[in-house]
Amino acid sequence: MKRREFIELSAQGMGGLLIYSLTGRPVVANAHEGKVRVPLRFFTEKEAKVVVAACERIFPANESGPGATQAGVVVYIDHQLAGPYGTDKYRYTQPPFDESAPGYGYQGKENPQEIYRAGVQKLGDDFTELDGPKQDARLKAIEHTYFFRLLRQHTIEGMFCDPMHGGNANLIGWQLLGYPGPQMSYREQIGKYNGVPYRIKPQSLEQILGYPIHPWEDEEKG
Repeated sequence: MKRREFIELSAQGMGGLLIYSLTGRPVVANAHEGKVRVPLRFFTEKEAKVVVAACERIFPANESGPGATQAGVVVYIDHQLAGPYGTDKYRYTQPPFDESAPGYGYQGKENPQEIYRAGVQKLGDDFTELDGPKQDARLKAIEHTYFFRLLRQHTIEGMFCDPMHGGNANLIGWQLLGYPGPQMSYREQIGKYNGVPYRIKPQSLEQILGYPIHPWEDEEKG
């Protein structure tokens, strides 16, 4: 049995309530102190730290709002790679393997797990020790690779997915956008917000339905 690994993340940086100051600057409130140990399903701790740093360069926290680290993007990516998507369960994986036009999609042999393992190794174990410009230079050097395209795509997905998939911690991404969640109807809101921004507190699918939802990445392997 494989020994499970963890990544230690700042509790203060994992989600929270997004409020706006009088100047319109977003501020994360209700953040907890200390560290949170998050169990990893696919990445090693060292790999996860590299991914955290890389995702933060792709979608950084700044004056506009929170970034990939606060949204728990690494958790989203880790869960996806550990599930059926990571092993290409639903993709045709027989040869011939060839470079194709973007419109035909990925036609390579390696599955997402293998692509990430090689890509993280390419970034280097010392990636987390570099300053921002040097990290950007490493990412720039691989920006035309399929790994980087996946990393960028997954960073965005992890920012704004339903939190049942591991990302968008405490709905921080939806708060940033002003997205209310997958509401079933807006009938009760008609006529209430004339001339006023519609920014109700977002709700996840599980909160709206009122019962636990099991995401597809938790599907039984086999």
